[in-house]
Amino acid sequence: MLTPIPQPPGVPLLGNVFDIDPSNTWWSLKTLAEKYGEIFQINVLGHKIVFVASAALAEEICDEKRFRKYVGGPIVQIREAVHDALFTAYDHEESWGIAHRIIAPLLSPDAVASHFSEALACTDELVSIWKGLGDKNKIKPLSDLNRLNLEATTLTLFGKKLNGLTGPESPMLKAMEDSTSEAMKRPSRPKLLSSLVYGSKWKKSIKTMRSWSQELVDYRKENPTDRKDLLWALQNGKDPETGKALTESQVIDEIVSMPIGSSTAPCAVTAMILFLIENPEVVVKAREELDAVIGDGPFTQAHVSQLSYIAGIVRETLRLSSAAPGFNIEPIPKKDDTSPVLLAGGKYQIPHDQAMIIVLAGVNRDPAVFDEPLKFKPERMTGDAFDALPSGVKKWFGNGKRECIGKHWAWEFLVVVTARLIQQVDFEAADTKYVLKQDGWFNIRPIDLYVKVKPRAT
Repeated sequence: MLTPIPQPPGVPLLGNVFDIDPSNTWWSLKTLAEKYGEIFQINVLGHKIVFVASAALAEEICDEKRFRKYVGGPIVQIREAVHDALFTAYDHEESWGIAHRIIAPLLSPDAVASHFSEALACTDELVSIWKGLGDKNKIKPLSDLNRLNLEATTLTLFGKKLNGLTGPESPMLKAMEDSTSEAMKRPSRPKLLSSLVYGSKWKKSIKTMRSWSQELVDYRKENPTDRKDLLWALQNGKDPETGKALTESQVIDEIVSMPIGSSTAPCAVTAMILFLIENPEVVVKAREELDAVIGDGPFTQAHVSQLSYIAGIVRETLRLSSAAPGFNIEPIPKKDDTSPVLLAGGKYQIPHDQAMIIVLAGVNRDPAVFDEPLKFKPERMTGDAFDALPSGVKKWFGNGKRECIGKHWAWEFLVVVTARLIQQVDFEAADTKYVLKQDGWFNIRPIDLYVKVKPRAT
């Protein structure tokens, strides 16, 4: 027997427009997931969207024999900036396969490992800055970590040192914020309003991102090198299947996409700092592992795979922070078949072309999977305990062929930064009454988290 998909009451004509805060969409969806459970739907101005918030249903709709990535809403909007790049390409577009086959080898585990020393050097630079702040400092870690992420992304993937951890902030950071926030808001806003009131901000952010990316291309041309990094592949690579290369515009598309994608990493690290402050016993255990594995010697790439508890901290942070907050799914179209699609063994029914969004803040806290789901417990994310978890709660980087192509880069960055911060510095809450609340667009991050930082005492 079919069960109706829950939906907030709404209002005539406008539907559920007041149930979603356009300035904090993902927090609104988290709140609705907590209220309505594994699946719910909203109707905004006549447009219905279904949301999935349980591990079992997430696992079901990640079956690539039945479902695929849905390119719609904000993703369609950001195509104005990056066109048919990897993240935004429609399923039928040839460009996705061409770009993926050119880019993937340069973001493989081995390729990422070759840039370990550069990622570590950028991290150590920030750690040194934080250590020198003195006893009465108060920092907003997200701001510095955003700088670090852009610094490391640009150096490891594109071969240019920005020297941007101090001084004026790179205009790329604001442009990324402005463009992704606009992309999230435009689908639910009248087109005329977007054009007349917000069009200038939108176009300026896109121009800034593409100009910044063009500067990297120009820098490489002016400073030739034997370095075989991602930028080299974008400029010189040929698709092994079609023999096609990326156009100059497509090179810029992919350069713009990379820091937007990696921007989830500093959001996760910021949340991790809060979790560590709240759970000092985790810091003690992590330092025991770091002292045993690395000791007083240099931190090398070989250590990354040996830091199992640090890996647990990273995974538990990804679970609770949901820094990459969700992704879109739709049923794979069937020729001449418009029959409804059944979910959960026939419990729920959706139209054949229904867009769905997985809300990871719900999935990752599913009480059917996790004991004490709101607790920060890295132990459950290590060894046999992690292996036993269902695949539905391991979707931090997306799903299947359309999962984040930079997942290996992101993992190494997160492990390096997490390990180095725990090893080298102590954090203290600037406000002991701080309660986590998040906002964001293509990522979500703690709001107004300030901490005190000092060199490690013991």
